[in-house]
Amino acid sequence: MKQIKFFAFFFFFIFTTTYADINKDFEIWKKNFKKEALQNNISEETFNKVMSNTKFLPDVIKYDRYQPEHYEDTKTYISKRTSKNKVLKGINFYKDNAKLINSIENNFDVEKELLLSLMGIETNFGTYVGKMDILSSLATLSFDKRRSEFFTNELLILLKLIEKKQIDYSTLYGSWAGAFGFFQFMPSTMKNYAIDYDNNNYINLKNNNDAYASAANYLEKIGWKTNEPCFYKIKLSEKTPSKYLNISAKKLHSKKKLQYFRKYINNSNDIDSKYNNLNSAIITPDKDIIPGAETLNPAYIVFDNYEIILKWNRSLRFGLAVCTLKNKFKNEL
Repeated sequence: MKQIKFFAFFFFFIFTTTYADINKDFEIWKKNFKKEALQNNISEETFNKVMSNTKFLPDVIKYDRYQPEHYEDTKTYISKRTSKNKVLKGINFYKDNAKLINSIENNFDVEKELLLSLMGIETNFGTYVGKMDILSSLATLSFDKRRSEFFTNELLILLKLIEKKQIDYSTLYGSWAGAFGFFQFMPSTMKNYAIDYDNNNYINLKNNNDAYASAANYLEKIGWKTNEPCFYKIKLSEKTPSKYLNISAKKLHSKKKLQYFRKYINNSNDIDSKYNNLNSAIITPDKDIIPGAETLNPAYIVFDNYEIILKWNRSLRFGLAVCTLKNKFKNEL
């Protein structure tokens, strides 16, 4: 019994000591980051007001290392995010907001079904926008070494938005990764694409008007093409060269016109010939994460619109889920 108590005390001591060391290092990082922020024209007043209460959040590191995109197979990932309940909730949301959504669809070259799909997957139609302190989340990820440069830049952009009074920092609660609002915009996306659709001199991404218009503006500006396909699920021939198979979302390689790939697609007749000249690529999304996954199954032929969704969230499964839910809405609305 004494041994058990000793080891329990030992591990508690090690954990608390390590955590104390991390907090100490985080405070040192914050002082160094302040210098960088001031060099980037953030006032000392803004920095002190906004950053004084930021904390190292160990849960953020845990979430960063354990994302669903990295451990769920494609079938599970898609089915969880495109259920009948999700579709029904989206239809009801559309009925309640049809005037606004139709107006935005007419003003931007983006289908309402895509906007519904993204909002449904990102925040369950605005019912779960996240409860994390975004400033602390971004600070934690900037302090962490894995993607420090990316998150440092996002944090600096957010501070600039606060400095210009474009964002109210007291409302900044969202995802562990620093995303905010009904469509989970990162600060750089807010800066480049968020718009004040209702003309009240304030961008509120937790308001349907600004959130929907900003999402549509973003998709239109990065190249979404209305009425072009996103993907088709395919059955690949055993003779398909492995060099054509994409297993990573970082950058799709070996792209060809659809017509070229038809010889490797056993169910090629399921894909309309009018798409033959579209740029396409083959993805086999389970191969990189599922032990013992088949090389050629599941497989998808994806098009330019799919790559637009990857710009939103660089995950093969996320892109497939968004386009799947979009198609389900198209069949219902």
